[in-house]
Amino acid sequence: MPLSDDVRARLEADAAQIIGRYPRSRSALLPLLHLVQAEEGFVSADGLAFCAEQLGLTEADVTAVASFYTMYKRQPVGEYHVGVCTNALCAVMGGDAIFADLQKHLGIGNNETTPDGKVSLEHLECNAACDYAPVVMVVLRQHDPAEGAGSRGRPAGRLGRRPAQPRRPPPVHLEAGRADPGRLPR
Repeated sequence: MPLSDDVRARLEADAAQIIGRYPRSRSALLPLLHLVQAEEGFVSADGLAFCAEQLGLTEADVTAVASFYTMYKRQPVGEYHVGVCTNALCAVMGGDAIFADLQKHLGIGNNETTPDGKVSLEHLECNAACDYAPVVMVVLRQHDPAEGAGSRGRPAGRLGRRPAQPRRPPPVHLEAGRADPGRLPR
């Protein structure tokens, strides 16, 4: 679905501000992909075209970057997107078993969404948190076994109820050098 005129105007203003932060406009590609994903819930073909247009890149260049990173979703996902790392270390530590258990419990396969649109499940090749293996990511927050990620009881099985909070510190706002209030757990 094409971006509406109102949405496009808002995104263009935000994109101009983001691009202005970088000495080379191409460096703003990842933040712009986050911007369109935040708007649409995934990076659509229109979102890819928007990014390419804003940065003077080809759609092929933008698609290559968006398809490389698993954080950019190319199709709509559930309200609660669950990713389970099943790379070597996480698999040995129980990631494969967690993934299989969630598939059975939710009745969906890899990259599928429950019929009500609430939960989608994805096999992740690496969640970049090997020291916490196995890692489950729920709505872009990592959860480790100490938080009960290996059971359906928490956090993936609690969907729709009070979510389990990650035990790691919040992301740091790089420019300010302090916790970013917009990213703190609620």
